[in-house]
Amino acid sequence: MNPFQLKPEKISEQFMDWQRIYPRSYDKMEVDPYTRVRVILMNGTEFESAGYSHQFQRHESNNDLRRELAMMRRQEQQQQKKIACLKPMDETVLEHTIGYEQLAVDLTASLAKRVTCANVKSALDFALLEDFDHLYRYADLMEMEHGQYAEKLVGDYTEIMPGRPTISEHRCPMDALCMPGKPDAALFDKMAVQIITAAEQQTMNYYMNVCNLYTSDLGRRLYQEIGMIEEQHVTQYGSLLDPNCTWLEGLLMHQYVEAYLYYSCMEDETDQNVRKVWEDFFQMEVAHLHKAADLLKQYEKKDWQQVIPGGEFPEPFHFEPNIDYVRAALNMVDFTAEKEIFKPVSMLPRDYDFFVYQKAVNANVDSVPSHQVIDRAIRKLGRDYRAETAPNPIPGLQNRTVDNTALGRIYQ
Repeated sequence: MNPFQLKPEKISEQFMDWQRIYPRSYDKMEVDPYTRVRVILMNGTEFESAGYSHQFQRHESNNDLRRELAMMRRQEQQQQKKIACLKPMDETVLEHTIGYEQLAVDLTASLAKRVTCANVKSALDFALLEDFDHLYRYADLMEMEHGQYAEKLVGDYTEIMPGRPTISEHRCPMDALCMPGKPDAALFDKMAVQIITAAEQQTMNYYMNVCNLYTSDLGRRLYQEIGMIEEQHVTQYGSLLDPNCTWLEGLLMHQYVEAYLYYSCMEDETDQNVRKVWEDFFQMEVAHLHKAADLLKQYEKKDWQQVIPGGEFPEPFHFEPNIDYVRAALNMVDFTAEKEIFKPVSMLPRDYDFFVYQKAVNANVDSVPSHQVIDRAIRKLGRDYRAETAPNPIPGLQNRTVDNTALGRIYQ
C-alpha cells in the first residue's frame, strides 16, 4: 500500500456533523481487548498530531501556512473526539487504565521486535519492563479495592506479574535521555519512535488529568507516582526523534504515520462499528498526507520522497501476544541508566546520581505508593494478584507474599 498513489478527497468536504462525530461505543464486557487498545492508541496518535500542529503554528509566522494547518487540525480534532467517545460511559478510570498499560506492554514489545536500530531497541526493551510492572500494580489495586480481575480485561494476550519494580524506576532526570535519531535511520525505526512517543505522551497526560479523579487516596497516589515514570518515558522516547527534522518534514511524517496506523487498525479490527471508523479516518489521513506533501513542496521546495523514500507502507502493525518476548526481556529487570547507557544497577558508581535521587524521592520505602499497593493487597488477600502462564522467570520476583523493593535499586 502506497498512500501517495491514492487519490485524496478534499479536506473541506470531510468535516463531520454532530450526528457523525458521536459514535456508538464498544461494549466493555464484550469488546476484544485489542479493540480497546487500538482505540487508546489512535486517540493518542490524534493527541500527538494536534499538539504538533499547535506547536508548529506557534513557531510559524506565515498566516497562509498557518491557515492550512488550522484546516487539518480541525479535522484531526473531530477525529479525536469521535475516537475518545468509542470508550463507553460505564468503563471506569481504572478499567481504562488497564487498557493503557496493556497497550504500553504489547505496543512496546511489538515495536521492539521490528526495529533495526540497537539504540531504539534497547530503549524500548528497557521501558517495556516498567510499563509491565505498572500493569501489575494497577491490577492489584483493582482486585484489592473493587474485587475485579484485570485478566478479564486483557484476555489471554498479556501476562500480569511484576517487572522492574516501580520503586526502582525513579532515576535522576539527567539519565532519562537517549542518543538522538539520525536523518538516515530506517523508515520503520523513525515511525516506531514517533508511535511510542505519542502513546507514552498520551499516558502521561491521562495520568496527569485523572489522578485526582480516582476514588481512593492510595489510588490517587499510585497515579501520581506512575505518572512521574510516564514523564520519564516521554523524555526518553522523545529524545530518540531526529532533532534536525524541519517542521514541514515532521508534519509529513506525522500524517504518514497516522495513515499507516489507521490502515493497520482496519486490517485487524474485529468490531465492525469500530472498523468503519478506522476506514473513514484512513481516507481523511490520506488527504492530510497529500496536503502535507504539497506544503513541503511549496514552502521548502522538497519532494516527499526526500523524507519518505518510495512511500510504500511497511508491513502493517499488528497487536499480538508478546508473552515470550516480555519474559525474555526480564533479564534486564535489574538495569537502570547511566546517562545514555542501560546497565545493571550494580555497575553504577556507589555515589552516582541515581542513588542520590532515590534517597530523595524514596526516603521512606514504606510510604512509596507502588509498594503500598502490593503490601496492602498481600495483607488483605494473602498474596498479590497475578495472571501468569508460569512462575516469573526472575527468582527475586516469584514470591507472592513479599514485594521486592531492592531489585534494580540497591546493590545485591
